[in-house]
Amino acid sequence: MTNKSILQHCHKEGISEPELYDAYKVFFGTLVSQSRLRIINLLKTGKKNVSQIMESLHMDQTNVSHDLARLRRCGFVISEVKGKFRNYRLNEATIKPLMHLIDTHMSQYCVHILRGETA
Repeated sequence: MTNKSILQHCHKEGISEPELYDAYKVFFGTLVSQSRLRIINLLKTGKKNVSQIMESLHMDQTNVSHDLARLRRCGFVISEVKGKFRNYRLNEATIKPLMHLIDTHMSQYCVHILRGETA
């Protein structure tokens, strides 16, 4: 069940409960992609441009650009133009602390599943 205050806020903004759940799907769907997760983890170390991301992750420009577009639209990353380069960084206010929380949770509750261990 969703938090009552979230539902009240959405109702006030004219967002229906089904739309709220669709927004959850978009948010969590952004995290489903391994390549987007790799980009997020790389950007934890600081801002990077497309070329740096391509080189570090051994990805082609098309895939990096598509993934960055999704991450930007969903507010996971912020882009800044500096000279002829567009640099990308994690959203410091929301995504960076969220990823820290997710990493902490996964290391405690999820990684053992991959190893075939029981909790």
